[in-house]
Amino acid sequence: MPSWRLARSVLEAASMSDCQLYLISPLDVTGDFPARLERALDAGPVAAFQFRVKDIDQHEAARLAEPLQAICAARDVAFIVNDSVALAKRLGADGVHLGQEDGDPREAREELGREAQIGVTCHSSRHLAMEAGDRGADYVAFGAFFPSETKVTEHQADLEMLTWWQSMFEIPCVAIGGITPENCVALAEAGADFIAVSGAVWNGDEAEAVRKFTQLLGTKA
Repeated sequence: MPSWRLARSVLEAASMSDCQLYLISPLDVTGDFPARLERALDAGPVAAFQFRVKDIDQHEAARLAEPLQAICAARDVAFIVNDSVALAKRLGADGVHLGQEDGDPREAREELGREAQIGVTCHSSRHLAMEAGDRGADYVAFGAFFPSETKVTEHQADLEMLTWWQSMFEIPCVAIGGITPENCVALAEAGADFIAVSGAVWNGDEAEAVRKFTQLLGTKA
């Protein structure tokens, strides 16, 4: 199991320097994307990579995912599948990230096993986050914190949400939505255990972006 496992025993001394990078793929992972992923992961410590594609069948998704999963495995980076428990099971992925319409964490656990990492999008809702924790989620994701070019922003979270969660619960939290090197430090200081990033990495030089995030977050290899 990758060393990132989201257990509070690892994160109980969390501070800004413990905030880690969680990369989310662009929707298009064809062409030279595998090489770009290698460059990104080799540029600095990355805890997890989320495979996120839309509007393709499971067979094609699996074909695209397999080389990316191998790249992650070679670097001890957790490979998380977005939305689809079935695809995560087919690939033997390290886990799945569920939106509010993607199923119950308890059912995902039954399908994927006790070692699977199950994350749940909770938007800006304390209730949804507590419910996800009760249902066995390994982490909760709050956002969007900032306007995003990757997804339409329907829910706005604030920094106080991270601080509240960190003070009340042991389950790690992930901040997502419009995160850039310019605004990531505030999220780490507020209590985010992980920051989830997509456009800020893939819309430019991915290696340089990862190095910049690493420098700002103080993440240690």
